[in-house]
Amino acid sequence: MRPLRILAVDDEPPALDDLGYLLRGDHRVGRVLAADSSDAALRLLEAETIDAVFLDIRMPGLDGLDLVRVMSRFARPPAVVFVTAYEDFAVDAFALKACDYLLKPVGGERLAEAVRRVAALLEGQVEPQQPAAADPVPERIPVDLGGVTRFVSRDEVAYVEAKGDYVRLHTAGQAPLVRVPLAVLAERWEPHGFLRIHRSFLVSLRHVEELRSDAGHWTVRVAGSELPVSRRHTRQLRDVLVRWAPAPGPGPS
Repeated sequence: MRPLRILAVDDEPPALDDLGYLLRGDHRVGRVLAADSSDAALRLLEAETIDAVFLDIRMPGLDGLDLVRVMSRFARPPAVVFVTAYEDFAVDAFALKACDYLLKPVGGERLAEAVRRVAALLEGQVEPQQPAAADPVPERIPVDLGGVTRFVSRDEVAYVEAKGDYVRLHTAGQAPLVRVPLAVLAERWEPHGFLRIHRSFLVSLRHVEELRSDAGHWTVRVAGSELPVSRRHTRQLRDVLVRWAPAPGPGPS
């Protein structure tokens, strides 16, 4: 893949300088342009071919979220990575299909990971934590329903709820109990698009409908049910969902 052409956007000169310095130090980056406002960024986007925009959110005038909404109307919008001091905008970033969300101050290792994700998306690669394509033969779990053994496909399960030594498999039609610890099932199913969000819940990421924050308390809506997200799992879930944006093509219209 050719070196990436990146636009860094931040209204604070020291932060913009630091971001540009870190980006230029990455071997995958060929050119870094800088803009100190959304208006300046749009002028550069009109004049240059840009692969990815690394931008702050809170800026005077058109903020970072609004800038991304404008870019989304391009025929081939650049990839987007938000670089902000605030966690509160992660849900908006997810909705706008950002490919990563970095919190200031950003370290070199974390920024390098964001550049790697941008490069992978532009090359059309699938992120390791993105839900894998359907297995040729998805795992099936035998469930005893009133003397009849039914086999529930893993792909039918929207989320799993811990019930002591059992788990309840929530599917579209039923919620049978299965004798297996949640921790064991989480380890077995995480490579197949499931993620532990709470000591009592394991969710199928492909069934997540909404991620919401209310006064610092996070919840997800899965198959019509609102489930709590524990503090220790919040960042991982948010980061995984944010990285689920489809790969944008390089360059503006």
